[in-house]
This record gives sequence, structure tokens and C-alpha cells, in this order.
Amino acid sequence: MALENELQQNLLPASPTKSFFVELLTRDIELEDAILDLLDNCVDGILKTIKESNQHQDSEKPYSKFWAKLNFSSDHFTIEDNCGGIPIDVAKSYAFRMGRPNNNADNDIYTIGTYGIGMKRSIFKMGQSSEVISQTEQTCFKVTIDPEWLRNDKNWNLPFNVIERTLKENGTLIRVSQLYPAIKETFSSSKSTLFNSLVNRISQHYTYILHKGFTIWVNETKVTPNTLKLLWEGAEKMKQKNTINPYLYEFEKDEVEIKLALGFYRATASEEEVSEEMEGRRRTSEAAGWTIVCNDRVVLYCDKTRLTGWGEEKVPSYHPQFIAISGILYFRSKDARKLPITTTKRGIDASSDIYLYVKNYMREGLKIFTTYTNKWKNNIVEEKELVEQATQIEPINLFKKVPSEVWINVKNRSYEKKYFPTLPVPDSQSNQIKKKNIKFSRSAEEIEIVAEYLFEDSEREPSEVGNECFEKVLREAQ
Repeated sequence: MALENELQQNLLPASPTKSFFVELLTRDIELEDAILDLLDNCVDGILKTIKESNQHQDSEKPYSKFWAKLNFSSDHFTIEDNCGGIPIDVAKSYAFRMGRPNNNADNDIYTIGTYGIGMKRSIFKMGQSSEVISQTEQTCFKVTIDPEWLRNDKNWNLPFNVIERTLKENGTLIRVSQLYPAIKETFSSSKSTLFNSLVNRISQHYTYILHKGFTIWVNETKVTPNTLKLLWEGAEKMKQKNTINPYLYEFEKDEVEIKLALGFYRATASEEEVSEEMEGRRRTSEAAGWTIVCNDRVVLYCDKTRLTGWGEEKVPSYHPQFIAISGILYFRSKDARKLPITTTKRGIDASSDIYLYVKNYMREGLKIFTTYTNKWKNNIVEEKELVEQATQIEPINLFKKVPSEVWINVKNRSYEKKYFPTLPVPDSQSNQIKKKNIKFSRSAEEIEIVAEYLFEDSEREPSEVGNECFEKVLREAQ
């Protein structure tokens, strides 16, 4: 007994403080990302509800019955959904713990949550007081967090009460109050850009979820999804040369599926567009670059940096002349730890082995389309005519229509394959016709007058107007 007392006297307290946890969890996450974390939980709830219901779902709109509503003001933030609620056993075992035990990972659904900190981090980011009400088919409960609990380092247990069913539909309601001053200012200031920025980010990061039928409201405004599409000339022309089709790559191994599509979503930029883009007078490159999707969530949107292969390994750095190039990379796995995402879930882990590997194919695709762009930049009008023969398609649907015979196995591996398009080449570079450029300048007002005369459309590109002027005179001269 004396020995035990002596040992006890030689022990030092090493238990954490709540203030440390709160600061550590919230320091590196932005407010918008914290809110998006809560939406991720809604999506996870949808997936679990669908899995457990065993009911037939609309293949095109499987999430059409589900919604989430976000509201914020100077005194509170709320998010409510009808995504099935938190089962009481999950609430007791890990949903409210600071981190998820290994034996409670969501390994049966396509989530992007790995560490089990999303909901707590989001709440702690915004305010000192909160309540979570969650309702399932079986039960309804409420958990509260108040300032006193946050200050008490000895008590880590949260007040938990089973209550009468209070929500109209099964789901979860989170309400955060006693907002921190900076959060209160962001939520209420007339100068705040949060609303527009948040709506825009949701439309980008949840575009695939929204297209599957999920509905999201922010302060009673319904969010509409952004749409990313690529040009192609159809499955029957994928075997042919001189056609506009994307570069494709597929990989499936070790419970990870990868799909990559890179191509054009519009015609090559004219010289005028490039100049205006560089001068900041036009924004036409918003859909250009790489978009990366992990389990249906967009974690990187239209990136044009070295992170996605631009400006390295003989790939040129992004330039407005590459406005037309867009790529989408999908990762899918039921084990979120295998996805190359950061802890904030809004970025790519550039050191991930699987990402570093697939990045080789991202660069391979970029070389194809940047080379094409450089070849055609002096033949913009002709190139536009070629592109007009192609139609737009959502990349994820494109993979379902690719003929099996056009795929090439990578190094004879059955789990890895790609498709190389054979893009058109200008006549001047195929040595059929020798061409020269004609270039001159006129005032914008004069160009609009001629455009209206020739096309009954004053907004035509100057390059089109100049080309039609030459063609008109050439026809008369011949």
C-alpha cells in the first residue's frame, strides 16, 4: 500500500484541457469549411438511410427525397435535415466523442469522414452553446453543450436525454448560439460576403450530390448546382481520327475506383478573349482546370496550379489560352482513409501515394490538349467549326458509353486502362495548305457595327468578324 501511495505521488497529471481541444480543432478550419462539414454529415445520413431501407431508388435522382436547411443570423446558426437521424447507439459510442474509435469507422458507405471530429469542430468553431436534436424511426434524443461544460476540464460527459419526437421528419437539428464575436459579425454584417460565397461553394462542392436530387437551402434560398461537361463526338467516333473527344483513364484496385476525364468544354479561346482575360476585363476560365471529386464531394474545384500538374514535367503553366481545357478526376472508396484528401476535406493531400501515381496520367492528358491548343491558336475560326460538331456530356455518364474496344490496358494490367483521342490537326500543319495570318485593329464600336451587318449580332468575336469580312470579299473576288 505504501508503494502504491509512493507511485501515486510520483505521477503527474497529463489529461488534456477542453480549451486546448477546441483551439486545436478549430484553428485550421475556415468557417465555410466548418459549415460544409455539417452538410457532409447530412450526405452520410442519406447513404445510411438508403442502405438500411432496401427500397428501390431512382437511379438518376436517388437523393430526391432528402433536404437540408441552413439558417444563420446575428444570434444563432441552425442546420436541419431529414436525412434519417443519428442512431442512439452511434450517439453513445462515437458521434459525440473527440475522435472516432477504429472499430466504429463508416466502412459500409461512401463517406469522406475519417477522424470523427466534423460535427464537434463545426459547433466549437461558431459558438459556446449548442444543442443537437436527432430523430430516427426508433427514438429521439437531445444533447446540449453550454459554456460551463466547455470550462470544466474534469467532466467530459455530455448531457444526453431521450425526448418525445419533435421533428416533422427523421433527421437532425443542430442549433448553435452564444456566437463568438467574429462569427456573429460574419453572420450579420451588411458588408459580409458569407452568404454569396457559401451558396457558390455549395453549388460547386455538392454539384454531384445536388444533381442526384439532394436539396439545400441557405437562408431560404435554394442552391442550384454548377454543371461541368466535356465535348465529345459520340461513341461511334471514338475509334476515328480527327475527332473531338476527351482523354480517359480508369483504375480499380484495393477497394479504390478512379475515373479521369480531360478534354474541352468549349472552343479554343480567341486572341481577344486571352487579352481580356489577362487584363482582368473578362472571366471566361471559371470552368477550366482540374476538378477532383472524392465519393461524390468536390474537394478541389477548377484548379490551375502545380498541385494538379500544370507547370511541371514539360506541361506548360496555366495560361488563358488554355481556357477551354477542363478535367475531372473521381476517387471512390468505402474506406475514406484511402482517399487523397486533407483533414478539412476541402483539399488534396499532394503527398498521397495514390494521388502522386494518378497525377502522371493527369499530366499526360494535359500535354495532349495544350499541344492541340498551341497548334490551333492561329486557326481559331476553323477550330470553332470543328468544335461545333461535338456535343456536351457529363463526364461520369461518358464512361458508361465508351466502347470496350477503344480502351488500352496500361502495361497489360487488367485493373488499369486508358483511351487516347486522335484530335484534329490544322491543314497548315499537315502540309496540305500553306497559310498566313492577317491581323489589323479597329475600334470596338466599328467592329460591333460590322458584326451587326454581317451576322445581325453585334456581340460576335472580332476574329469571327474579320474572318467573315475576308470570306465575303474572297467569294466576290473569285
